[in-house]
Amino acid sequence: MFPSLLLVLLIGVAAWAGTVAGGAVLFGVVLPYAAFAVFFAGMVWRMFYWAKSPVPFCIPTTGGQERSLPFIKQNAVDCPSSTGGVVVRMMLEVLLFRSLFRNTQAEVCSSRAGGVRSTYYSSKWLWVFALVFHYCFLLIFIRHFRFFVEPVPACVTFAESLDGIMQIGAPRLFLTGGCILVALCFLLGRRLFNERLRYISLFNDYFPLWLLIGIVGTGICLRYFDKCEIALVKIFVMGLTQFSPAPAAGINTLFFVHITLVSTLLLYFPFSKLTHMVGVFFSPTRNMPNNSRMARHINPWNPPKQYFTYAEYEDTYRDAMAEAGLPLDKQPDKAAE
Repeated sequence: MFPSLLLVLLIGVAAWAGTVAGGAVLFGVVLPYAAFAVFFAGMVWRMFYWAKSPVPFCIPTTGGQERSLPFIKQNAVDCPSSTGGVVVRMMLEVLLFRSLFRNTQAEVCSSRAGGVRSTYYSSKWLWVFALVFHYCFLLIFIRHFRFFVEPVPACVTFAESLDGIMQIGAPRLFLTGGCILVALCFLLGRRLFNERLRYISLFNDYFPLWLLIGIVGTGICLRYFDKCEIALVKIFVMGLTQFSPAPAAGINTLFFVHITLVSTLLLYFPFSKLTHMVGVFFSPTRNMPNNSRMARHINPWNPPKQYFTYAEYEDTYRDAMAEAGLPLDKQPDKAAE
């Protein structure tokens, strides 16, 4: 945990010190361009690699009754046997995290009769906070499009009005900012305070969480505390999107820390487990129907078969089979004719 936190802090301090020393172009222009190029190329490479990977077995993950006899009811969503069922299951997985909803937790506790026993119960907290994080992140991502285009699209304006519907304070409080921070703290806390999860957690489990917390934290500070000139930021960001960067004079130094952390996330994204955002669509456990009883799945790794029919076998060994007294379709004298 601490190495990942230290690395995020070092990135932030380096961005702050570099901007103060006159490196605004490096952290505000060069780094974002490089990060986006790496992100785009890395994700394209990942998708190409996944798409061309062979699937030797039919291995869909199922959670219900498969299609069987007519009087046995099939679970068409959790165990689909058609493409339509796979599409429905995939939509529920992507939009509602259906498999995570079935998450259970096991504990060993003492029984009334003495001794210990295992107890399993439903655990929905991870599902709840995962939904909160992902949908808050989506709304924040949509809201930020107001910095990239002019005029601002109606969908972005609607997302802003929906996010700030409470109309608390000035500037208006966006609910997603606080909610995503709470969700990230929960996701980090479950790795810190669950000893079994902490034991198997690695650097690449903590680093994206600290990075996202840093991005959200600097964004909240820029909006509510160390306020930034929004007009200058929009001119600067629109210049980046149009490949004609505007001068960075007058923009808060914390903004460059924020954009540096975002660029770091883009650089790290294609090489991390965060690619599950796209990888779920390429996963054979999700995108395959459970129809192995109805359709044969051909293993692409199998070499071409060289078949040796019984007629060819008998033609090759007819005399030896006749001497051994084995039954033949054609006797040696008839075969010679």
